[in-house]
Amino acid sequence: MDSPSNDHIMVAAGICRSFETTEGTIEVLKGVNLELNQGDMVAVVGESGVGKSTLLHILGGLDKPNNGTVAINGEKLLTKSETELANFRNRHLGFVFQHHYLLEDFSALENVMMPYLIAGNDHKSAKSHAEQLLAEVGLSDRLTHRPRQLSGGEQQRVAVARALANNPNIVIADEPSGNLDIKTGEKLHRLLWELNETKGITFLMATHNYNLAHICRKIVKLENGIIADIKENRV
Repeated sequence: MDSPSNDHIMVAAGICRSFETTEGTIEVLKGVNLELNQGDMVAVVGESGVGKSTLLHILGGLDKPNNGTVAINGEKLLTKSETELANFRNRHLGFVFQHHYLLEDFSALENVMMPYLIAGNDHKSAKSHAEQLLAEVGLSDRLTHRPRQLSGGEQQRVAVARALANNPNIVIADEPSGNLDIKTGEKLHRLLWELNETKGITFLMATHNYNLAHICRKIVKLENGIIADIKENRV
């Protein structure tokens, strides 16, 4: 693979996050610093409960840290109102979770159209755009199928297409193959790798899956609330 540019599209500094429980304060993140370049494919790894999902939620503007800053394309997320954040996420970020979170009453095509329509695009262009994205993830023959009519792997592919709807700067994926069997998970991993390789889409992923981590450009190890190691990976 060609090396990505040195232009940071995401800079996170001093990210701290704690939670209050009946047993006291739990410090999950204790000063995380992370930079992401255009075209990166980064896996965040670590033991269960170490804060991988918490970190991704903060970097994606879904949660706020107790301390620290997050900037994407030079825009500081923590200074934005909830409405501004929602608009920013829609325009600049794509999300894929362990569960697909597709709208059950809508077809695959309609699910993928949704973010594009929310961004203010017309129905005709949204339909054409969604058809193209579903073709790119190998689902041209599943446009009218609703989520319950799709396999687990197909549901996740629709979720990936939906994440790409507004040409995001970064796709944030939290255990994207966590609910899939090994074979189906490998197919999803291959799709994500191809999207990064051929389109330069930037991925930031949390995963327990060694095979998914292995195909990423960088492996970031989260341990004891901080980043303990960043490994450059030859893929």
